Amino acid sequence: MMFYTSGFRLWRPSTMVTTPSVHRSFLASVCFVSLWFLDSNSCHQQNNRKKPSFIIILADDMGWGDLGANIAAEPSHTPNLDKMAFEGLRLTDFHSAASTCSPSRASLLTGRLGIRNGVTHNFAATSVGGLPINETTLAEALKPSGYMTGIIGKWHLGHHGSFHPNSRGFDYYYGIPYSNDMGCTDSPGYDLPPCAPCPPKVNTLHRPDGGCSTKLALPLMKNTAILEQPLDLSSLSTRYSHQAVAFIMNARREGRPFFLYVALAHMHVPLSTAHKSPERGPYEESLREMDQLVGNIQASTDGNTLIWFTGDNGPWAQKCRLAGSVGPYLGKWQTMQGGSSAKQTTWEGGHRVPAVVYWPGHIPPNRTSSALLSTLDIFPTLVALAQATLPANRRFDGKDVSKMLVGGEDVPRVMYHPNSGAAGKIGDIKALRLGPYKAFYTTGGALACDGSIGRPQLYDPPLLFNLYRDPQEKTPVAQGSKEYQQLLPLIVQAMADLQDDVRTDNVSTADYSQNPSVVLCCNPALPACRCKEAAEGGHH
Repeated sequence: MMFYTSGFRLWRPSTMVTTPSVHRSFLASVCFVSLWFLDSNSCHQQNNRKKPSFIIILADDMGWGDLGANIAAEPSHTPNLDKMAFEGLRLTDFHSAASTCSPSRASLLTGRLGIRNGVTHNFAATSVGGLPINETTLAEALKPSGYMTGIIGKWHLGHHGSFHPNSRGFDYYYGIPYSNDMGCTDSPGYDLPPCAPCPPKVNTLHRPDGGCSTKLALPLMKNTAILEQPLDLSSLSTRYSHQAVAFIMNARREGRPFFLYVALAHMHVPLSTAHKSPERGPYEESLREMDQLVGNIQASTDGNTLIWFTGDNGPWAQKCRLAGSVGPYLGKWQTMQGGSSAKQTTWEGGHRVPAVVYWPGHIPPNRTSSALLSTLDIFPTLVALAQATLPANRRFDGKDVSKMLVGGEDVPRVMYHPNSGAAGKIGDIKALRLGPYKAFYTTGGALACDGSIGRPQLYDPPLLFNLYRDPQEKTPVAQGSKEYQQLLPLIVQAMADLQDDVRTDNVSTADYSQNPSVVLCCNPALPACRCKEAAEGGHH
């Protein structure tokens, strides 16, 4: 079921970034005429230009309620994203495929749940493996169709050997290999508990109580080289912005369509200290910094570029004032028993994320849709728009929603939610969505700001909520009711169908073994692997 609304007039145009529109009808006509006179290479390049370019911007730990357009916030901390929503499509029932970092990213880039692609929990700085090699990434699927591919930001799908992004279909990589709290920096940002700085000398005492490890400095990488270790977190947003714009300009000069995956450090702790305001806290300032970065990227694009902004999971509630907002999706059934109902859980606050799709001239403006969609859908949708080919010999959990994006109707679907650390075996599917209904075979809370954690509980038959009636997930549907009895056979069948489908699919297994020898270290002789000077050529 899908609903559209118009008249979405939250924003004041004077506060927004203006984006130029580039029309290519004349160039297409020139190419047609040139077929009579020129060699095929010129028109092959022109055909590439006709293909849309894609930018996927993935926020980290951003809450559904952090997007001003979702909650009609005034003033909004996300004016650029709000403007993109006003000029494009806002998806209000959009979900990450998991509620932790590595699994959600693996699913976005493969269109497959962790029970198929093998990535069920996070990789470490000492991880030997990563996203299994036999899985095809979106970058690998688009390259045969002439796409230039790049990733700027956080990878977190394996950094050692053939798991590095340059070996997974990305022509260019600039960013950090994992989360920004998985290593120390010289000027730590805001975190709870606070991060300790990297030790300047070998005999400096470590502070094990801090939020970030002091044994290894956080590296900044360009392709396979370490540019800086530890990196300067306060300059990371500006660097990402410059790199993204440069990549877009380079693709335009070469006349090639591109796929750019921008995996932001925002809003993961430690939050940047680059901006301070007496009126706003660190989280609000970081939101504004992130929104400006998005605005800079959007302003550098032309009318044939689709931008899809979303998040990897919900807020990290245990970080208290440094965590985002789940909006109305409070998971009250869980929070009344203790624990968080956000990141790491299968409650709505854990995986319902903000989503905006912007593609001027293609996506009608000022649309809001309640279609049930997921980051899993990005892979098959972009492959279809690129007129590329889906990888063979495997099944996908995502679906092509390209027609829905440009104004068509959506198709009803079942959506499955994997356990992500709060309860049950990690990766197992123990919650699902069927229309407005959400069924739980397992519940549990993550660590909350108050230190509580909800104990895991099992249900058979499942706990059932009607999200249209009860978005806060506060009161389960009574098991003895006609409503419950009508839904139960459909839920049981949906779970059985998934199990049968996975059992006969080409399923991968990730290597989660660890070895200290694979850590990224530019100078093992110095504490925390410190590079004395950053050089554009990098340190190997």
